[in-house]
Amino acid sequence: MTEHSVVHSTFSLERTYDRPVAQVFAAWADPIAKARWFSSPDAQHQLDFRVGGREVVSGPVLTFESWYQEIVPDQRIIYTSTLSEGNIVATVSITTVELTHVSGRTRLLLTESGAFLDSREQPNWREQGTSTWLDALGTELQGGPGS
Repeated sequence: MTEHSVVHSTFSLERTYDRPVAQVFAAWADPIAKARWFSSPDAQHQLDFRVGGREVVSGPVLTFESWYQEIVPDQRIIYTSTLSEGNIVATVSITTVELTHVSGRTRLLLTESGAFLDSREQPNWREQGTSTWLDALGTELQGGPGS
């Protein structure tokens, strides 16, 4: 019998972007823009940004798949996700993205709670990766590479 383990973890990341809330929200909703900051060049990206819609990033080894549970334009995005290697699930999570208008800028607060299965992914890896793509979102919003 194989030993199985689950590590539960929650983290929050905050960013302030020098752009209006509508522009930050649009960067999540537009498939072309989202692929630039969320996906890697060697991955395939699909986005159906609506409640009940699905997003998939398929790379050479891992697949990240999300289902949008709630979308409140310019305010909140909630999705559930799995990260898998082949048919083996490494992580199951729920993520909430909150957008707040602050003096012409946008405060983004992302909170993720995950179940990390059988040591296939570690919570600190996920937090670091999420932080990296929130930084890439900032670059996208500033008209950086590829935008």
